[in-house]
Amino acid sequence: MDELKKGRVAAKKISFSSMADFFASPRGIAIFIIGVILSLFHLYTSEFGLYPAMIQRNVHLSLGMAIVFLIKPARKGKAWSNIFDILLILGAMAACWHLIFTFRDVVMRGGNPTNYDLWLGGTLILLVLEGTRRILGWPLPIIAIVAMLYALLGGYIPGTWGHRGVYWDELIGYNYLTTEGIFTIPLGVSASFIYIFILFGAFLVESGTGAFFIKLANSIAGRYRGGPAKVAIFSSSLFGTISGSAVANVVSTGSFTIPLMKKIGYRPTFAGAVEAVASTGGQFMPPVMGAGAFIMAEMLGVPYVRVCAAAVLPAVLYFFSLFYMTHMEALRLDLRGMEKSEIPSLPETLRKGGHLLIPAGILLYLLIQGYSPMKAGFWSIVAILACSALRRETRMSFMKVIYTLAKGATGALEVIMACACAGIVIGAVTQTGLGLKFSGLVVEASGGSLILSLIFIMVATLILGMGLTTSAAYILTVILGGPVLLKLGVQPIAAHMFVFYYACLSAITPPVALAAFAGAGISGARPFTTGFTAMKLAVIAYLVPFTFIYHPALLWEGSLLTIGLAFFFDLAGCIAIGSALMGFFLRPLSFPVRFFLFVSSLGMFWHDYRIRIAGTLLFLVVLGIEIFAFYVKKRLTRETSYD
Repeated sequence: MDELKKGRVAAKKISFSSMADFFASPRGIAIFIIGVILSLFHLYTSEFGLYPAMIQRNVHLSLGMAIVFLIKPARKGKAWSNIFDILLILGAMAACWHLIFTFRDVVMRGGNPTNYDLWLGGTLILLVLEGTRRILGWPLPIIAIVAMLYALLGGYIPGTWGHRGVYWDELIGYNYLTTEGIFTIPLGVSASFIYIFILFGAFLVESGTGAFFIKLANSIAGRYRGGPAKVAIFSSSLFGTISGSAVANVVSTGSFTIPLMKKIGYRPTFAGAVEAVASTGGQFMPPVMGAGAFIMAEMLGVPYVRVCAAAVLPAVLYFFSLFYMTHMEALRLDLRGMEKSEIPSLPETLRKGGHLLIPAGILLYLLIQGYSPMKAGFWSIVAILACSALRRETRMSFMKVIYTLAKGATGALEVIMACACAGIVIGAVTQTGLGLKFSGLVVEASGGSLILSLIFIMVATLILGMGLTTSAAYILTVILGGPVLLKLGVQPIAAHMFVFYYACLSAITPPVALAAFAGAGISGARPFTTGFTAMKLAVIAYLVPFTFIYHPALLWEGSLLTIGLAFFFDLAGCIAIGSALMGFFLRPLSFPVRFFLFVSSLGMFWHDYRIRIAGTLLFLVVLGIEIFAFYVKKRLTRETSYD
């Protein structure tokens, strides 16, 4: 079973580890050429300005789909597969480039489709479904097909869920000729912001920054109790900010950290879970935060920096909680740090690779100064090339730069297809008014209760996120659940962050927890056991979104005093719930003590300050008793030993 899961995770990973891999076959050469062209196109438009939406998005989608059909053949080793895939590529090119050359005519005739438009539009919809299936599997295409069937057959559905029905030509025209279907906001964000940051991440990795992050984490945290687990958390939080994929993060950093965690005494299940939770958290750790943050900023109409600011404090709580719980586990098992010979020198590490941190600093500076994410990404890539050239070990040759351009394109395929396919769902939702119907249904089912509505949306997000990328899960849920929360008076950024968190957490929530399964594949543990352990370690992320819905101080809403108090209560809550779940503080905890700590933690996360203060007082009393009992026992043991 473990090997099967490991094989599935490995099958999902799209990677060309060297230039030779590209030139090993005619398909690889074609992927290399198209990938370089796609990356150069995005670099050009990032610096010199985007083309009109229907040009920018069609170039982005057509070249991305061409790579998808090359990298994921219909049937490996079959001659007919090559012909079939070439026909699919030609169909995608014809459909997309037809719009590139005629979109002005489409605008002049008010978007009314011709027969030629309908044929090409129908072809593109089918190709988007097929391309998404090949790169992401069946879940998202099935959701899109159900959405289209709902749009087409709505006239036959009785009751509240029914609608007048949408004709084939309306469905195709809406998806193909407007920016409300396939070419809506998600694909627009992918074609403008997301791709350049995926390319930025590829350049960081190829310049040696990924390896430097792991060395830096080892040199800082490796010597402490349970050091490899803390290395995993530190390195995954750094690497996760640039990778945007929990599974890719697990595979990249986990192959190093998980064996080290097992070596010093962590259970395989715990080792795989720590890496999965840390890698998942990288998706909501600023500054990059994966693809979802860019989409969120665009949907909210706020600067990207505002989304990053809102994510900072919850992310700090998340990683503090994980760090604390792994430390408690190390104390409980009496684990030690890494051997001194295995720990790199911090000064030496910084001397050899410290210059690789400069591009990330430049990126942050440019974003804070108000530069567009595209320009900030472009100049950060330029900074990588300049900074990596400062030392021979990290210098990128011309061929390595070209290779990175191609590899960056292969890393963007999942996002491109997820955004395009999600656009079909968005088109069905807006054409049929499903969003308003869903809002009414949830509000009616919850009786207008905000807490019940939040629980319904949380469950829906976790279910929709099974097997999907974070961005796809976020898009699908926010178009349905977002209006519900807004209707109940929730602030827009809090509503979007709520959905985004659970979209991220779907990667570690069974039954389909891809990041946890990836960690289990490396550690050799049982996948489902690893998934449930990961849920326990990530418990803060399941609670904090409810906190910032009721009291959005964690999102930097309110005075500094209010924000500071909220952060203090939540930080204490992390300690309480961490000790309660791990069963350890200064010594192993009894069940009653763990119960009272758990209750106190829930009180400290509550939005009412009276309950927060009561929870804090209970926490301090339990903590005081434990500290007193620990030192009394320690003193008695010392005196007995002396006697």
